[in-house]
Amino acid sequence: MKLPLSYYSNQDVLFLAQDLLGKVLFTEIKGAVTAGIIVETEAYFGVTDKASHAYGGRRTDRTDTLYSHGGISYVYLCYGIHHLFNVVTSVKDEPHAVLVRAVEPFIGREIMETRRNMPASRAAISSGPGSAAKALGIDRDFNKKELTGNEIWIEDHGIQYTPDEIIASTRIGVAYAQEDALLPWRFFVKDNKYVSKPNKI
Repeated sequence: MKLPLSYYSNQDVLFLAQDLLGKVLFTEIKGAVTAGIIVETEAYFGVTDKASHAYGGRRTDRTDTLYSHGGISYVYLCYGIHHLFNVVTSVKDEPHAVLVRAVEPFIGREIMETRRNMPASRAAISSGPGSAAKALGIDRDFNKKELTGNEIWIEDHGIQYTPDEIIASTRIGVAYAQEDALLPWRFFVKDNKYVSKPNKI
């Protein structure tokens, strides 16, 4: 059920951003397993995408992870507060990525509740990329991890959504990307309460 490395090698990041909806993101930290169903994503299209950290071929210590082969985690700190988890996709040196913006609690709800200090029934527990990462215990220690390993991975549990159940809209918080901020590269499950609000980081 764990997605193989070949899955992430797909060079169509828009396809993967949609296909990851319904997949289950797992972490294991000191024996504690938590998992959430991915219900919201954003696609980032490498060197030509003005919203991407790799736009224009930018390569720094932080963004170097994006240039790895697909199937690696890219975790960075946003606003100095929130850790954001991304799935690096495509082939080596083609820095595409999918940001996981929200998950629906699936396994280890009690652990998530402790991490977030709120009940799992509250959408805010894992709505928005910062909250989703915190609920799953994801921080910078998870950067550049193989998604086929035993610390962080994604499984296919046969949860599928029809095209009518998937909404495409503009990405959030990328106004600096000029015309690319208008691209409909955010995907989410219609009527799922854990999907973030437009102003939710």
